[in-house]
Amino acid sequence: MSTVPKIESNDLSLSDVYKDFYTVPDFQREYVWEREHAEKLLEDVFDAFYDEECPVIEDPEYFIGSIVVCRDGTGVGTGVFQLIDGQQRITTIYLILCAIRDCLEQANVPPPDALKRQIADSGMDPRTGDNIFRYRVDLQYEDSKGILQKIATGEVNVDSIPETTASVRNILSAYRAIRKFLAMRFDNDPARIKKFLAAFIYQVKLIRIVTPSITGALKVFETINDRGVGLDAMDLLKNLLFMKTASSQDYPKLKQRWKVLTDTLDGCREKPLRFLRYYIMSHYEIDWRKGLREDEIYEWFLKHADESGINAEPMVFVEHLVEMGEAYANFIDGKDIHGKPNPYLSNIAALSGVARQHFVLLLAGQHLAPEVFTELCRHIENLFFCYAITREPTKTFERNFARWSKDLRAVEDVDGLNVFVDRYLKPDLIARSNDFDFAFRELTHSRIQQYRMRYIRAKMTQFIEQKAWGNPAYDRLTLYLDKSVHIEHILPRTPTEEVRQAFDHPLEYESYVEKLGNLTLLERTIITSVSNGSYEEKSSGYRQSAFLLTKSLVEKPQVGADTQLNRAVRDLIQFDTWDSQAIEQRQ
Repeated sequence: MSTVPKIESNDLSLSDVYKDFYTVPDFQREYVWEREHAEKLLEDVFDAFYDEECPVIEDPEYFIGSIVVCRDGTGVGTGVFQLIDGQQRITTIYLILCAIRDCLEQANVPPPDALKRQIADSGMDPRTGDNIFRYRVDLQYEDSKGILQKIATGEVNVDSIPETTASVRNILSAYRAIRKFLAMRFDNDPARIKKFLAAFIYQVKLIRIVTPSITGALKVFETINDRGVGLDAMDLLKNLLFMKTASSQDYPKLKQRWKVLTDTLDGCREKPLRFLRYYIMSHYEIDWRKGLREDEIYEWFLKHADESGINAEPMVFVEHLVEMGEAYANFIDGKDIHGKPNPYLSNIAALSGVARQHFVLLLAGQHLAPEVFTELCRHIENLFFCYAITREPTKTFERNFARWSKDLRAVEDVDGLNVFVDRYLKPDLIARSNDFDFAFRELTHSRIQQYRMRYIRAKMTQFIEQKAWGNPAYDRLTLYLDKSVHIEHILPRTPTEEVRQAFDHPLEYESYVEKLGNLTLLERTIITSVSNGSYEEKSSGYRQSAFLLTKSLVEKPQVGADTQLNRAVRDLIQFDTWDSQAIEQRQ
């Protein structure tokens, strides 16, 4: 009568743990422990076994947590396990064993045979019955680049190994930290190091949980948090997807698609948890009054595994997540979901800096036809500008965008978008119109971030150019944000005493200098010539500017009788003198 395999749990010393062999499956995340994590593990063990006077290593034991493994499927009793949880710790301990061996060999002291066997040994090939040589820990994910085997051979100069991936860099950093620890704590004294080794492998213990299958191991893994680098929602979601994937044959594809997602987010330097938050807020209904915190993301996916498709079709869910990740990266780059440059998204980036709240709406509207999506972006830029000027808190952005996303997901065409805009965006703008007008009238260079002031001056200058010329070339705001274009203070910031005293309110000089009405855009080639002189001295330079808004300070450009150019500049005012009244009028 056959028995159902059960979960085993054993309290083992490291000596017992490293009598078996461990493979880290290729779907696992790479080695992410940094130098300080390896140092902390060693210091914790040291503090447990040594006091200030002398070693105390006869009796105490030190517990370092648990690992979750499953048999590798080649047969019971082969002593080979797949390591599902605890690979950071197991890999670091393995590095400690290698470092101790290398330290002893460098001192011309033969390492104990037991230590050599804990690094590598012969095992039986379950298919042929032949002896095969194995390293105790085998990292199978691509980013490892065989680094652990290179260290385990003891034949490679660690300093000559190129740091080709983050995993390789972290492993090399951990190894060097271990060697430094042995030098600092034991002066590389072989006798003291061997005594530490004995305490380390016989008195440091962990619990090894053995499950009958990978699926079982993943379920156990879900309830256990790694010590050191904690598991965040991204790690836990990945684990959940492996659990929900019916066939282990799909694991390589799932691992590959997940890597595409993480590489995409890493490439655009986006925080994965912010992406997951905005993905949820844009695609599903949440309590927008409460919002969604990062530490609630994984619980949300667990509760909505049916709604999101994770339970029934995890691979379809992953593909959609990858698609949204690529769209997200495009948005950061000022492009639409298809990778086509979008002028409004570029403008928002210039206005908002690193803000991403509007991505909730962009993700909710990513299904729209390109021309409709572009129109959505135009409206979002207007709204974001209003929010920036009225200094709305970022929580307002997220709350509104999450609330509006449901209706935006239902929009199919430009008529539907107009209904959406009339229902949500326009009332929001109208409600803030008085605050906006007041803030804009009082706007000064020092009251707003410099990049936003550049955006404001650029938009104003662009507006006149577009009206005057009607040329698509002027649709690119970057033309006015280029490094060759500067913000010019008409009343100079560092005036001569003569210029200051000539101003009609010399005691209020600094406050007038900062006003929006005192600012204009000017080409770098001209700005060096106008310097800090008076308005009369600067006028010739303004007259030479290609920007109509700047040129019109001193003369109104005219072509023909009732031309497009003339209509564009009709309401622009020229100034013979530059005093407080002129600045306030222009403001």
